[in-house]
Amino acid sequence: MAERKADGRKIFAGPAIRRLRRELGLTQVRMSEELGVSTSYLNLIERNQRPLTAQILLRLAETYDVDLKSLAGDEEQQAIAQLQEVFSDPVLAGADVMQQELRDLAAASPTAVQAISRLHRAYQDALASANAMAEHFADRDLEPPSVVGEDLQRGEGLQFPVEEVRDHFHAKRNHFADIDDAAEALYEDAKFHKDEPYFALRDYLKSVHNTNVRVMPVDVMSATLRRYDQHNKTIYLSERLPYSARVFQLANRAFLLAHSDLIDAEVEASNLDPISAAPLFRVGLANYAAAALMMPYSRFHNAAKILRYDVEALCDRFSAGFEQVAHRLTTMQRRGDRGIPFFLIRVDTAGNVSKRFSAGGFHFARQGGTCPRWNLHEAFRLPGQTFKQAIELSDGTEYFSISRTVDRVGGDTAIPNQQFVVGLGCELDYAKRLCYADGMDLENPKLPTPIGVTCRLCDRADCTQRAFPPLNRRLTVHDHVRGVSPFTFALE
Repeated sequence: MAERKADGRKIFAGPAIRRLRRELGLTQVRMSEELGVSTSYLNLIERNQRPLTAQILLRLAETYDVDLKSLAGDEEQQAIAQLQEVFSDPVLAGADVMQQELRDLAAASPTAVQAISRLHRAYQDALASANAMAEHFADRDLEPPSVVGEDLQRGEGLQFPVEEVRDHFHAKRNHFADIDDAAEALYEDAKFHKDEPYFALRDYLKSVHNTNVRVMPVDVMSATLRRYDQHNKTIYLSERLPYSARVFQLANRAFLLAHSDLIDAEVEASNLDPISAAPLFRVGLANYAAAALMMPYSRFHNAAKILRYDVEALCDRFSAGFEQVAHRLTTMQRRGDRGIPFFLIRVDTAGNVSKRFSAGGFHFARQGGTCPRWNLHEAFRLPGQTFKQAIELSDGTEYFSISRTVDRVGGDTAIPNQQFVVGLGCELDYAKRLCYADGMDLENPKLPTPIGVTCRLCDRADCTQRAFPPLNRRLTVHDHVRGVSPFTFALE
């Protein structure tokens, strides 16, 4: 490790070091002693007048168990992206906030950035609620009940629970150590590795929790894929569920029966809305636990490294589906045994993003679809084939991604299966550790495809596939000129 990042930039992380010191309640004298440097040198580091050397980075990691990625600027880059999204809103047109001002704010206080981003989301949610209410009453003679207006004034009903839960998972870096530890211990204690996962889980549920498992005909289950009858202590599974999904559903129930207290503790500590967001978070945690039980941390992480992150091979080894394995890869963030910080995205044929998780710094847009230059949607043309691509965001960060279609059963025969594309990616520097990058010239600066987070936030003037002009640029219209992009705009 050197004092420069892979792209040659020195690491200046003064504000991050200052925040860490204050969070730990340390004086500059105390921290300098623990790091083995002079107080004056630490003061220069905190004022961004000295870069972090390899030795200091290692001492920080050893002394305070710091995630070095948080000091390498990734968190700051994500904060800058959040601020750019906020200040690109038309309501702030004319604010003329300089990019350097955004960088200064992101470096000085990521917590303030999070607060600004939450305030902006609350504004967007309020606007969406108002628009929805207006549409609802547009064709009616009745006025909206006053209670609705009172709810809006109090700020109730303005948060989208799904987004709230996604944000909480992201804040936790998609990793819950207590759940992973408990799942790993249960896997070993129950000796699940000695039998086929489905039969091992079925026998465990019966012998330990006196719970039966029955696979039911599709005409009986109809649109229900799994149902747990608490009175009869029976789990009913639809016959339409593939093997990996049956294993997942049994793992879900097995963990809840054994460790529901851990789930309850995480939900309570989240402080999410108890009516809407908290129940969604509980379901998400139960699914996290199911994956942790199917693919216990150490076994799965070691296999992933040996197989060079071959998702299909990991599917075979752990009796899991492509999306299950890809999602599990984003959770490998255990202290002292961290994996590659992957991100995951799932889109449908209409471009809706129905799932997104990130253990790294990849920034997802909250509004709109994905960039058309990103080859996610090409996977729909060739179902079952894995696509790979190197991409570069407008801030210069580079990533490597793979994508493939996945199918989800729809219930009875009258409900067709759903098809999605799952994208899995990581920073380009990690790509050489993935089997999918074999044969690619990763050092070629022309390899990454320039993409944007979403059209509304992308200022690439040469994009031929742009659907909308950027919100943070002034649109220009020329009668006698037609460029490669359908929209032209001022870059400053």
